[in-house]
Amino acid sequence: MAATGNEEQTLLPDIEEEAEGMEREMESEEEEEEGMGVEHSEEEDEEDTSEDERENEAEIQRLEEQLSINAFDYNCHVDLIKLLRQEGKLHRLRKARQKMSELFPLTEEIWLDWLKDEIRLTEDESDREKVYELFERAVKDYMCPEIWLEYVQYSIGGMGAQGGIERVRSIFERALTAVGLHMTKGASIWEAYREFEIVILSTVQPPPGSVASKEQQELLNAQLERIHTLFRRQLAVPLMDMEGTYAEYSDWADDGVPETVTHQYRRALQQLEKCKPFEEALLVSEPPKLAEYQAYIDFEMKEGDPARVQIIFERALAENCLVPDLWIKYTMYLDRQLKIKDLVLSAHERAVRNCPWTMGLWKSYLLALERHGADHQTVTDVFEKALNAGFIQAADYVEIWQSNLDYLRRRVDFSKGKKWSRELDELRAAFARSLDYLKEDVKESEYLVTAAVLSLYACLWIRSYGDAVHCRKALHRAVQCTSDYPEHVCDVLLNFERVEGSLEDWDAAVQKTETKLNRVNEQRARVAEKEAVLARQEEEKAEHRRKAKADKKAQKKSQKTDRAGDKRKAEDEYEEEWGEDEELPSKRLRGEEDFGSTAKEEHMETESGLFSRRAPPPRKTEPPGFRKNQQGLSEAPRQPQDISKEQRKDEECVFVSNLPFNLEDPEGKMRTLFQGCGTVQQVRPIFTAKGVFKGYCYVQFEDRLAVSEALKLDRQEVDGRPMFVSPCVDKNKNPDFKVFKYKTAMEKHKIFISGLPYSCTKETLEDLCKQHGTVKTIRLVTNRSGKPKGLAYVEYENEAQASQAVLKMDGTMLENFTISVAISNPPSRKMEDKAAPSRILGAAMLRQPQGARGKGRTQISLLPRSLYRQSAPDAKAENGTVSAPHATVTDGVHGGPGTASLDTQTKSLSNEDFAKMLLKK
Repeated sequence: MAATGNEEQTLLPDIEEEAEGMEREMESEEEEEEGMGVEHSEEEDEEDTSEDERENEAEIQRLEEQLSINAFDYNCHVDLIKLLRQEGKLHRLRKARQKMSELFPLTEEIWLDWLKDEIRLTEDESDREKVYELFERAVKDYMCPEIWLEYVQYSIGGMGAQGGIERVRSIFERALTAVGLHMTKGASIWEAYREFEIVILSTVQPPPGSVASKEQQELLNAQLERIHTLFRRQLAVPLMDMEGTYAEYSDWADDGVPETVTHQYRRALQQLEKCKPFEEALLVSEPPKLAEYQAYIDFEMKEGDPARVQIIFERALAENCLVPDLWIKYTMYLDRQLKIKDLVLSAHERAVRNCPWTMGLWKSYLLALERHGADHQTVTDVFEKALNAGFIQAADYVEIWQSNLDYLRRRVDFSKGKKWSRELDELRAAFARSLDYLKEDVKESEYLVTAAVLSLYACLWIRSYGDAVHCRKALHRAVQCTSDYPEHVCDVLLNFERVEGSLEDWDAAVQKTETKLNRVNEQRARVAEKEAVLARQEEEKAEHRRKAKADKKAQKKSQKTDRAGDKRKAEDEYEEEWGEDEELPSKRLRGEEDFGSTAKEEHMETESGLFSRRAPPPRKTEPPGFRKNQQGLSEAPRQPQDISKEQRKDEECVFVSNLPFNLEDPEGKMRTLFQGCGTVQQVRPIFTAKGVFKGYCYVQFEDRLAVSEALKLDRQEVDGRPMFVSPCVDKNKNPDFKVFKYKTAMEKHKIFISGLPYSCTKETLEDLCKQHGTVKTIRLVTNRSGKPKGLAYVEYENEAQASQAVLKMDGTMLENFTISVAISNPPSRKMEDKAAPSRILGAAMLRQPQGARGKGRTQISLLPRSLYRQSAPDAKAENGTVSAPHATVTDGVHGGPGTASLDTQTKSLSNEDFAKMLLKK
């Protein structure tokens, strides 16, 4: 290591000798080429060189002009530095680097190039001091082991000066503190330090054959102890290739490795084994490796070693320096855990230099300055830099002004009762300046004025009528105990401390509210996970029931195959003609229904005649050619079948409905609309018997992947109507299948808005809702024709944002309409009770009161009025009970066996009751 300094001192002459040698080689090559007959014109070479120089100079001037217009153009700075270094314009290069370093933190590559250029130009001791200062600036930007290694190697070159060895050791110790815990690159600093001390040991050893004096022996023992200490310190730190270091120490130590060192070494190996998965994940992953670093940080924070937490944060920030959330997390950890002034303020300064557009970093920086007792001028300068940082939103300027006003308010001492003070004048002047600064945005200015007035009134009220101490205690209890809208209660506490409390009270309130909200979010996550598990179990049970029902139905179907051969044959012919995938088959013609159900009607006639039921109409004679004409009408609108019934698959088909009935060429339009989803194999539009399009069709694809793409076209407008696209499911096999794709349970991260104007658009609603959080999706509820209903669902990122939106938006006005906002909780859908016909004593089987689709057969009563009997309003008690008034249908005997009541429940009768009724007859 000692030879390294001599090499650095002779670095410039070596470079000059190499350059001269290269020039001599080039000249000799030119002479050889001239000897071989190759002619070169020196004037042309000079012209080419001068032309390149002119082009580079023009580009340099353009870049400098661009930077004069926009000094924050990072890429322009980098290009200018590369061109100046290429042209060898050292003076202008130094100025360009200096200007860039004042605005941005420089990368490791730019710093190393700058440092090497300055080292080559070093001539005397004063120049070396300038290089030392440059190194000090370089190590402050990022945690870079390569820069620290270059720094210690350069410092070894000056060890011959007075106090040079102690200076080298001091730099080595700082390097170990900064990067010595780096698991993959920290070992290089330890080894360089140890080699340096071994070289120093060789200088204090007495010459061979001589006896060391007492002073020499003391120096020798002290140097040996330094080397032993370095070995012990390194073996206690988990680093890669620790085994080699331990073997080297075993060979170097005459008395062997002490037991305590071995114990520390084994503990470090155990820690290394814990960290190896994270290090291996970082090695195999690609930049920016943010997820891997985040997992590593969480692990180290659980381990609880502050030095290791700091080093992993620094490593992550070196590769993700433009991620504001990572800087916020790092500075928050330093503020709450380490609380070391120089370290905390340095981290805050680097954070705002890397991400100057993030208002939260500037706000934390101002609080850190106040927390660590920075002078008023320093805080003011940082605030002025924040105003010039170029925030994106106007709300950021309002919040940074609010932070500054809070700081100035805390400087005013209201306890002395003075009517005037310099700090109070500064606060008033800041209020006036803030209003002038924000006058372009009227709404934000009004908000700031309101906040300021409320703050002053709160201060006056508490001092005049209330007690801040008891109010603070009550708010802390509310934060601890409340479970409804905890975000709102936390905001109240923070606003109170902003208005009335000190900086320590503010810090305590922030920590308490964050702890409370983290606990609430964990509880909500557990509840959501439990609900998801229950929902998954319900789905599994429903699936099991569907399978059992389908198996039972298939079993019954197989048993009835022999008895219903003719009927099955007719049904197979019908399905083969229309397709089994059709959800709503077209109605049969009236003539076909009459002629096809003769046997059934005759059977019903024999039973209904016994109980005065209406007999079916007589069979109509079939006119000549009637069936032939009807078949021609039925087959006319149908499209030719491209694929057979066996080739159709539900999983490769979608059902399209709610289409306009007057849609021209529905097959062609559906093919054009769905061709971007995949290869369309067939489109089956459904027509009536007269050839009128029924508004729905089936689209068959060649593969299943196209179905998922087709489902994304759901609710797309076709001729002014929203088109419904749903999976093609056989409801005979899956009777419980529902196409409705939205949840019907409570969703705490989603809000329901009613009372919207019909002219409200998604863009208008998004502008209104994004003020309270990150909006993921917006759904405007429309009817089947596509017209809005004045209702909407807005989904936020989390429950806290949704709760905040409900508090802020409920009851507000939008285009002269008062809107209502609530957490999304749709009412449960009640299934209609299916009326099951029951046989009463002596009665025949009743007709099914409902149709095939769950609706009544007709809305007109088909029974004579004489058969309806209204019970008396004041019925007498019979057998201790009073019958409720209801309409009954009888066969002429009150309460006789033919009684059938569909709307009320009838009390069961005993044999004695039947006997009494017969006697009355």
